[in-house]
Amino acid sequence: MSEKPVRLTEPPAGYAAWLTELKARIHTAQQRATLAVNRELVLLYWQIGRDILARQAEQGWGAKVIERLAEDLRLAFPEMKGFSPRNLKYMRAFAQAWPDEAIVQEALAQLPWYHHLALLDKLPDSETRRWYAAKAIEHNWSRNILVMQIETRLLERSGQAVSNFPMTLPKPQSDLARESLKDPYRFDFLGLTDEAQEREIEAALVKHVTEFLLELGAGFAFVGRQVLLDVGGDEFFIDLLFYHLKLRCYVVIELKGGKFKPEHLGQLGFYMTAVDRQIKHEQDNPTIGLLLCKSKNKVVAEYALGDKSQPMGIAEYKMLESLPAELQTSLPSIEQIERELMGG
Repeated sequence: MSEKPVRLTEPPAGYAAWLTELKARIHTAQQRATLAVNRELVLLYWQIGRDILARQAEQGWGAKVIERLAEDLRLAFPEMKGFSPRNLKYMRAFAQAWPDEAIVQEALAQLPWYHHLALLDKLPDSETRRWYAAKAIEHNWSRNILVMQIETRLLERSGQAVSNFPMTLPKPQSDLARESLKDPYRFDFLGLTDEAQEREIEAALVKHVTEFLLELGAGFAFVGRQVLLDVGGDEFFIDLLFYHLKLRCYVVIELKGGKFKPEHLGQLGFYMTAVDRQIKHEQDNPTIGLLLCKSKNKVVAEYALGDKSQPMGIAEYKMLESLPAELQTSLPSIEQIERELMGG
């Protein structure tokens, strides 16, 4: 009688848990190995770039030496890629941009080489590069996400929303809340123009919730759209509700299709109070409100927040200014989006 295949035999007690633990350890080891290889490669490229710079400066070697070096290295290491004249010039630029080896070893070596090429190609100064490099490491951005964040000017927009957080939240939560909001928010990914209405934008944001979460930034988790609140028997609906994992609080987002008006904050504050009383848990921090409008007068916004005791922020959102004619007919209508959201 033949034996059962190994996969069909009953494993001993505790085997499944041990296997799960082993898989996690192997996966971690693989990640560490990949990171170690990347670290050594980035450091090697920096050292090659530093040597090229030094020899060109001290011995007057011209640009032609890079062509010669590329050919000699490819002959010596035919199995290795990355020794093209173009990449050697990037190595020189990399070493020139980061002359301090300690910074390269301690931080920059955590990023893949192609991230560094994006930083060199798209950013003119070291401080800006340092900021985006730190964010890419912190949030584990892919190269495409890094490029997108640079092109949408994340640095200039971060922490720019008008808010009353310093007066309504304790430190360091007030600083983190301020840094978590932007102004303006870029909704180009929706494919909608400035003529889009509030509900149309809201539905499209849920349709493209992955891109929306990326634009909101790290820490935001989507809870729901048109969230029902029953207050004294009357029904009210929150446009968009999120939870912020770092701030440990709910975030109510209200969309307004026109210019900011002070009375908008009354509605937002009402929703925030309802969330605090009906949804928030005891361990959660007070709910934060974000009002997104098409435009705002900054002075009016600051005045409107002046007497508010609830933590609120006001920011603009930007859509496509115009849409190519060939794309206009291919976009789904608001009715189609609504049907998809409802599962129809």
